[in-house]
Amino acid sequence: MNVTFQQDDLNAVIRQHSEWLAAQLHVQRENLFPPDATKAMRRFTSGEAAALLGVNDSYLRKLHLEGKGPSPETTAGNRRLYSVADIQALRVLLEKTARRPGDYLPGRRAGDHLQIIAVMNFKGGSGKTTSSAHLAQRLALTGYRVLGIDLDPQASFTALHGVQPEFDLHDGGTLYDAIRYEDPLPIRDVIRPTYIPNLDLVPGNLDLMDFEHDTPRALARNEAGLFFFRVREALGQVDADYDVVVIDCPPQLGFLTMSALSAATGVLVTIHPEMLDVMSMSQFLRMTADLMDVIAESGADMSHDWIRYLLTRYEPTDAPQNRIVAFLRTMYADKVLNATMLKSTAISDAGLTKQTLYEVERSAFTRSTYDRAMESLNAVNDEIAQLIQRTWGRAPEPRKGT
Repeated sequence: MNVTFQQDDLNAVIRQHSEWLAAQLHVQRENLFPPDATKAMRRFTSGEAAALLGVNDSYLRKLHLEGKGPSPETTAGNRRLYSVADIQALRVLLEKTARRPGDYLPGRRAGDHLQIIAVMNFKGGSGKTTSSAHLAQRLALTGYRVLGIDLDPQASFTALHGVQPEFDLHDGGTLYDAIRYEDPLPIRDVIRPTYIPNLDLVPGNLDLMDFEHDTPRALARNEAGLFFFRVREALGQVDADYDVVVIDCPPQLGFLTMSALSAATGVLVTIHPEMLDVMSMSQFLRMTADLMDVIAESGADMSHDWIRYLLTRYEPTDAPQNRIVAFLRTMYADKVLNATMLKSTAISDAGLTKQTLYEVERSAFTRSTYDRAMESLNAVNDEIAQLIQRTWGRAPEPRKGT
């Protein structure tokens, strides 16, 4: 019996599979977020709202009974639910009578410089995008004015914030438009608000790869100038509008990552505590240092306020991981964040519906699983917030409600 095999054109197969997947993801989004396929932030219980504000729940109830601030939604069980807009309005109200400036609005004051945090790792699967998204949202929910930038062409950070690159960004709309060499747009033209007050987004998609292709050509023609300043210069246009910028970098050391590092005031490197990941990080750090030397020789100031390593997908009961964690802490000391991001099914399950854990109701999970993951996330993000405050010359007290 003769059997003949028909060879497929690899490019055509891959393109078809890409289109199938994009179409199915679009259908999924419309099913998850009807009728207009846009996301909205959930409401928070009075206890959650109080924790975010750093006050007691009883004090929040007192404000409500006195008619001060926004009126929360009251359920049939007499539970009070606050929207994120309600929480922000309460922040403004409470700041007016705060004992110290910044107790409720912790952002920049006169003389404070914009914090630009580049979140990076060379190896995929380190939790880079998950860390970036939760950090940006937590900072916004606790009162900072945040701009999230997706510099990764895979655009997972963008998808988590309700934008599907294949369908919503047909005509550009990424940071590439603001940093390209020919006719760059003002960065404000690509910034869009999200469903979370205080958090704006510059989405990403495959257009970002054009910067990787354009830069060598521009360098060959001596037209690139100091290409690594292009992200910094674009952000300079909106410096006064934000307290913190969180950049989700690509998982490779290209021109985009180099530009982000040149703009950054702080660098967060995610590490999955497994030996193969640590070995990859060794090479990643060496390559990064070599590239930064080249940029520094071109006249760039490569000083940063801080660099920290964040342990991600950490399993405290895993003995080999614990040995690697101890090894890293011994070697890098306080450059490793005290808090770790635990491996959690709650975070993974939230991602199935393109959400962060901050967007999902506690009732959707086993309470112990949810609480454990949330405690881990908040500890990580609040430790980074403390770094930001210290950079501005302030030593924050622990939050009362968390």
